[in-house]
Amino acid sequence: MIVVTGATGNVGRQVVEVLAAAGEKVVAVSRGAAGADLPAGVDHRRGDLAAPDSLRTAFEGADTLFLLVAGDDPHAVLDAATSGGVRRVVLLSSQGAGTRPQAYAHPAGFEAAVRASGLDWTVLRPGGFASNAFAWAETVRTRQTVLAPFGDVALPVVDPADIAQVAATVLREAGHSGRTYELTGPAALTPRERARQIGVAVGRPVDFVEQSRAEARDQMLHFMPEPVVEATLGILGEPLPAEQAVTSDIRRVLGREAGTFAGWAARHAAAFAPAAAASPHNTPAGG
Repeated sequence: MIVVTGATGNVGRQVVEVLAAAGEKVVAVSRGAAGADLPAGVDHRRGDLAAPDSLRTAFEGADTLFLLVAGDDPHAVLDAATSGGVRRVVLLSSQGAGTRPQAYAHPAGFEAAVRASGLDWTVLRPGGFASNAFAWAETVRTRQTVLAPFGDVALPVVDPADIAQVAATVLREAGHSGRTYELTGPAALTPRERARQIGVAVGRPVDFVEQSRAEARDQMLHFMPEPVVEATLGILGEPLPAEQAVTSDIRRVLGREAGTFAGWAARHAAAFAPAAAASPHNTPAGG
């Protein structure tokens, strides 16, 4: 049995779907109620990584765990998992844990705990998610514009669907213990190039307006703590060579190339498309 934490999130939901389609017995764990679209046969349990004791019933009888970096005590989570029978853990960490461990101390601490746990382990370190572009959706819909800093700095953002496919493969297959996989897209693209590809996906030009670092920082502080904002701006504006490098780990695990940003944008074009124009039947008289 495989336990998937963060099972209603961006990656976790897709991990659950892939595992269920493969016939695996899955326990999906999230803090809130199960979504109506969880696959049939998946057992949902409420649990919070910030409260490890809440996870004990979910871990009972499980042998494998997909673990998010969440909560403050990875050792307590891993102890609860081990007590329930888990012998193998796949951790979804962050590229920054390897390239900037001081700034990304939280995921780096989870990695250290997993490696010291005595369990078979695999660590996944994705770079920036292609889905971060959803932050541009409103301005693309309403103004056909992307606003972002560092318009000409290229990074190989990764499709969350690829992360989920890698995670599901590693959870099901032998031969991945003790490995750390760095997950990137197939090519480094600038924000300006990603805006253009969104325009192709929605069938209309999308302009790019470059924000200053200060403007981006002020915006990000509304939903991220300051240390994370500074670290993120560092990666976006002054990436290290390792942060701009394209890796082959997705191909190594899946036997195919990583998906492109253009492919991600095409699948999610509806999020960036303008609202339908008003029907003539709904147009006020005398307009």
